[in-house]
Amino acid sequence: MAELLEYLARALVDEPDSVRVEEEEDEYGGLVLHLHVAEADVGKVIGRQGRVARALRTVIRACAAGEDRRVQLEIAG
Repeated sequence: MAELLEYLARALVDEPDSVRVEEEEDEYGGLVLHLHVAEADVGKVIGRQGRVARALRTVIRACAAGEDRRVQLEIAG
């Protein structure tokens, strides 16, 4: 899942070398993915009215459903 998110994010941003994904388990056994991008690229990853971020979350949740896991995506600059 983290690899998929990193691949998608690198395609969206101007500085693909600054894209980094960290995985963390939450207290309920779910997975939290932290997407780090350059400050200038945060707007591109979020998109107008959050549409791109919502699409990324949908793809990641669909991937997690195949593994029967709960996943959250957090975007940081």
